[in-house]
Amino acid sequence: MALCLLFALAASARAATLTGVVIVVIDGDTVLFKPDHYHATSRAFMKVRLADIDAPEQDQPHGEAATHALKALALNQRAQLDIVTTDAYGRKVARLTVGALPVNAELVRRGFAWTATRYRRDAGLLDAQRAARSANRGLWQDAAPTPPWVWRRAQQALAD
Repeated sequence: MALCLLFALAASARAATLTGVVIVVIDGDTVLFKPDHYHATSRAFMKVRLADIDAPEQDQPHGEAATHALKALALNQRAQLDIVTTDAYGRKVARLTVGALPVNAELVRRGFAWTATRYRRDAGLLDAQRAARSANRGLWQDAAPTPPWVWRRAQQALAD
């Protein structure tokens, strides 16, 4: 009985992998993805938040640049999606790969996103972020860019 439960947990913990096309880039870390195969009871596309990273918001400094970078890397491209979880908003959280390029890591490497330290599952992202910062790439051209989680809190405080 315990062995069956262990196998069931291991199977559910394993990430689902889908192939398809990125049909819309919403912002620097969110896309709409159309899987090649989907069930008739499900949507024809899914909203996906890129795992392990956090890009500037649209109206935050560097937000538009992050969105454009993701569009250049993934929009209308055949891609692979490795889903790691579903977030509180119902979005799939996943790693996106176009060809052999790991898009999440590439955004960090180019300086268009921070590595999200709270849920980071990819230790190499921190090295990519350090390299982008050292080379003053993307948002690291600013002496002290504001991380999106800090910016969101400040915007929420202004709204309250």
